[in-house]
Formats: sequence, structure tokens, C-alpha cells
Amino acid sequence: MTSEQTPAQSIRYRWTVLVMLTLVYTFNFIDRQILVILQEPIKADLGLSDAQLGLLTGFSFALVYVTAGIPIAWLADRSNRRNIVVVSLAFWSLMTAISGLVQNFGQLLAARLGVGVGEAGGSPPSHSMISDYFPPGSRGTALSFYSMGIYIGVLFGFTAGGWIAQNFGWRNAFFVIGIPGILYALAVLWVVKEPKRGQFDVGGTPPKSSLSETMDCLRGRPTFWWISVGCAFTAFVSYGNGNFMPSFLMRNHGLSLAEVGAILGLISGLSGAMGTLLGGFLADRLGVRDIRWYVWIPMLGGLTAMIPAYYTLLGESTMLIIAAMIPSQILGALYLGPCIATCHNLVSPGMRAMASAILYFVLNIIGLGLGPLTVGILSDAFASSYGENNLRYAMVITLTISLLGVFFLWMGVRSLKRDLEANQRALARAE
Repeated sequence: MTSEQTPAQSIRYRWTVLVMLTLVYTFNFIDRQILVILQEPIKADLGLSDAQLGLLTGFSFALVYVTAGIPIAWLADRSNRRNIVVVSLAFWSLMTAISGLVQNFGQLLAARLGVGVGEAGGSPPSHSMISDYFPPGSRGTALSFYSMGIYIGVLFGFTAGGWIAQNFGWRNAFFVIGIPGILYALAVLWVVKEPKRGQFDVGGTPPKSSLSETMDCLRGRPTFWWISVGCAFTAFVSYGNGNFMPSFLMRNHGLSLAEVGAILGLISGLSGAMGTLLGGFLADRLGVRDIRWYVWIPMLGGLTAMIPAYYTLLGESTMLIIAAMIPSQILGALYLGPCIATCHNLVSPGMRAMASAILYFVLNIIGLGLGPLTVGILSDAFASSYGENNLRYAMVITLTISLLGVFFLWMGVRSLKRDLEANQRALARAE
């Protein structure tokens, strides 16, 4: 199980590994998003404010997630990535189950910080493994397939979490969601094998890169930073407004917890998964003609998604705003796979886990960290002026800020070809 695999391994096995890693990412987001659907009963039970909810679902989680991600990624670039994923999955699942035992804000915060530490070891090693299982021409599709785990996790987290919480209480929801992840970690250990690094890339097996070497490389790749910040402001609205969408539908449209869980689970899960896979497919297909499509697609998706998203927040008909969520989710989800693939193509194979960790550091500090916190603070501040519409207008402002994501992705397009050529020259010199 621990031997490295070669390019001759079957396509069937590569896709088996991809499906299994996608399910790991699914558990990642089920465990992360379960708090989002449960925040209204938790708020009532523990007496929390919207700002505290934003801190729990956003900044505090993001801070420990991205801080732990850097050293874990460093380890992943020089050791067995499969084992890191297995240990991380088991740990964050355990901390999710423990969340059902908390009695106050401090205890819940500590449990969620534990979930963040565990989840930090999920994606960077998985991204790196996927880029060694799939050649460059199909990495956009493969990484987008993996990224569907976000929305599959949202689907199950919202639907199952909402139903369990309404019928059996929010504490039992944490137990039911957390425990299966511990068991699945054993399946990953048994089936998934560590791939050979760089087997599809110029230069073959790469040297192990230090953090300083990776940072030196990235300093010469401005495209990487433009894309990272562009992804961050795209995620700013998806995390900020997405984390408060259950509360918005319950407060402003009178839906029950179970109804919100079912609606958001199905719409966000299915539409988001469709958009994520479509983004990678289009990037791989159109990128053959012009590599800049890998960034144009996320940029255009983020811009056009804003039109139905504004209606979702400002419309009055519950049925119509739910319908508007579908195109908004599809278009808003196009960005992640193509952007990860592009960032991997800007560095050597020995730097990919660290590149993913740095990308996620920027994305999560701004997107996950500041998005929900911004909505929560604005909502509390608007309460005296806008009454029951305080959350609505806080989410409108957050949506408008996400225009910055389109701008930064456009900046990344301008330097993309030059930086890709620079990386190819560096790989050729190392061969």
C-alpha cells in the first residue's frame, strides 16, 4: 500500500483514488458546514450574537486552519501524503463529534479550532496527490471533481444536519456527522496509495523544496498572488453570505430549520457541484486553445453570478429567490478547480502541496475568515437602523465587495503566459 505508483497504473485506479479523496473533502465540508445549518438553535441555546456566530463559522476557524496548513503542507511535500490525509480526517471527525458535548461559547470555539487543525491537513496533500495522478491536460477536470466535495458536503451537511437537529437536537447532529469520518479514514488508509511525485511533468521526480525555496519561486510568479487574492474575494461572498443564508431564509422568509436544510442542501449542493465540475471541464477544453481560459472562466463566472445573487437577497418572492440561487451557485462555483490547476502549473511538483497551502491561506483568511465575520458585524450594526432587514443589507454589501475578486483575477490573466513560460524554463533546467 505504501509503494509509489507509476504512470502505467490504470486510469480506473486513478479515478478510484480521486473519488475517495473527493469523499474525504466531502467529510471536510460536512463537518465544517454543519455548524452553519445549526447556528440558529445553537444561538438560542447558548445565547450567542451574530458576531459570535461569524467568529465561530469564519475568522477563528480560518485562522487556525491556515496557520496549521503551512507546516502540514511542508511535511506533505517531503513525506507520505496519504498518511497525512488519513490522520487529518480521523482527527477533525473526532473534534466534530466532541462539538456535540459543549456547554458554552468558549468550549464550542475550542472544538471548532480542533476541527480547523484537522482539516488543514486535508486539501494541500490531496491536491498534490491528484496532480501526480493526472497529467496537466486533465488536472483542471480532476481538481474540479475533487472540489465538488465542497458542495456534496454542503448538500449532506445541510439536509441531514437540519433534519437531525429539528428531530433529535443539534447536539446529536454533531455526533451523527462526526463518527462516520473516523471509520472512513481506515478505508482511505487501505485503498489509496502514494503516487510518484512529478511523474507527468518535465524533470520527473523533483527535489524536496524548502519553504524558502517555494517562497522564492512564488515571488517570481505574480500570477499566483493575483489568482490567490482573486479566489479569496470570490470566496468572501460564498462564505460570508453562504454561512448566513440559513439564518436569512429563516428570519426574512419564515422557513423552518428542516426546510432550509433541504432547500439549501439540494440547491447549493447540486448546483455548486455542477458549476465546479463544469469550470474544470471548460478550462481543460478551452485551455488547449488559450491557456488564459483557466482564469477567464473563473473571472466571468464570478461577474455573472452577481446578477441572480442580488435578486436572491433583494427579492420578496420566496420561490423566485430560491430559483435565482441555482444560476448564482453554478456560476459562482466555476473558479476553484481551474485556479488550483493554474497555481500548480506555476510551480515544480515538489512545491505543490505548499502552493496549495499558501493559496488556501490567502483564500481562507480573506474569504472564510473575514466573510462571515463581516456579515455578522454589519448585521449587528444595522439592527437598530434596518430592523428585520439588518442581515439582508449586510449580505448585499458583502456581495458588492466580491467585485474585487473579478478585478484581481483579471490582473492574473495579464501575467499568466509569462509566468507559465518561466516555470517551464525552471523545470527544464532542473531536468
